[in-house]
Amino acid sequence: MSAAEAPLPAVEVVRSLYAAYLAQDRPAMERLLADDFVFTSPHDDHLGKDVFLTRCFPTAHRFRSYELLDTVPVGDGEVFVRYAYELVGGGHHRNVEVLTVRDGRIAETQVYFGGSFPPG
Repeated sequence: MSAAEAPLPAVEVVRSLYAAYLAQDRPAMERLLADDFVFTSPHDDHLGKDVFLTRCFPTAHRFRSYELLDTVPVGDGEVFVRYAYELVGGGHHRNVEVLTVRDGRIAETQVYFGGSFPPG
């Protein structure tokens, strides 16, 4: 594999995923997700790619602000992400996700909800 064909580092793939989500760029999101992608959160149990794209992807309109605080590689293609957001209707929150990158695409996302926190 040449340098031009090498996949992006896992952290860059993850950052691209969040950028596609916030821009609601579905074609980019579809390219970034592996065909066997799995999404799990406290509200969603092992959703496949198609269900994720239908149910979870079109939700960026809920955010007044959204900031990636940490994107840290933790080994074997896993990236730890912590982010903060403010909802349009009010409320500030932080969540953590662990994403698994395989062959330059996101294979799995595990979401862990955090609590509300004061702005600032």
